[in-house]
Amino acid sequence: QVQLVESGGGLVQAGGSQRLACAASGRISNFNIMGWYRQAPGKQRELVAALTRSGRLKYADSVKGRFTCSRDNAKNTLYLQMNSLKPEDTAVYYCNANNDYDFKFNPGGYWGQGTQVTVYS
Repeated sequence: QVQLVESGGGLVQAGGSQRLACAASGRISNFNIMGWYRQAPGKQRELVAALTRSGRLKYADSVKGRFTCSRDNAKNTLYLQMNSLKPEDTAVYYCNANNDYDFKFNPGGYWGQGTQVTVYS
């Protein structure tokens, strides 16, 4: 079974930046889609950003222009660069790897344990 381990979460001031990493135990190129989801207290889990094997990207409207999802196949790692952070970005961020046909609210595949990102003003 594939293991995904997120890192890079923490406490950051509003307007600042943070970079998350998701290290996979296997080859990330084996998956059709890898992405980041987040869940804030009292809110539904949402898709933040995702990247297909072919390089197609999808972002939540709330993070467009601020977040960038990328990968390093040689390191089997998915990244999420978060800039201009807002308090509403506060959530647990989860890495997902799946072989769905398209980006989904509720994807299949594998999940990491999550990493907490807290943005304060």
